Amino acid sequence: MQTSRSRTADPAYLDGQFLIAMPGLTDARFARSVIYLCAHSADGAMGIILNKAIQNLDMPDLLIQLEIAQEADAIRLRERVGHMPVLMGGPVDAKRGFVLHTDDFHIDQSTLIIDDGICLTATVDILRAIADDQGPASAVLALGYAGWQAGQLENEILANGWLTCPADPELIFNTALESKYERTLRGIGIDPAMLSVSAGHA
Repeated sequence: MQTSRSRTADPAYLDGQFLIAMPGLTDARFARSVIYLCAHSADGAMGIILNKAIQNLDMPDLLIQLEIAQEADAIRLRERVGHMPVLMGGPVDAKRGFVLHTDDFHIDQSTLIIDDGICLTATVDILRAIADDQGPASAVLALGYAGWQAGQLENEILANGWLTCPADPELIFNTALESKYERTLRGIGIDPAMLSVSAGHA
């Protein structure tokens, strides 16, 4: 995990933006996915899939499994964080947790400031804070991430695998996962029914 920093304002890189899977993307792991890019540089890219939940696992269950909270806390946790899905953030490092959250929470040397009030923290301390009702105002937890080697993402975009657009914080934290793909497209003026495999960038 990198130490906390602000993103570099280099227009050549897409950190802080959404990737939206095009219909022609054949990898089933990424079909109809919306990804928030947390880091992008000449060395590669890293992002979190925002609209695929891990089935049969919710935030209270995970906090109890990790022994961050006790079984006796289950009712209290369900009232507070029961609405938070546990996302399948991507196929890389799938047992590691990554929390995207608002910038009202920060852990020195652990929280990465990405863009426009959005941060990433990947330590268990943020989960403890969430369990104790001391965490950020808005957050999503993902297990795993999507990663690209140097030049790989750029090639996939050129091959019409992805649309890119500015990220909408409301969509990052919205828990209605089933409609997030369509709402992200409509947010940039695209009717999902009209999207073709040959469409360009937003």
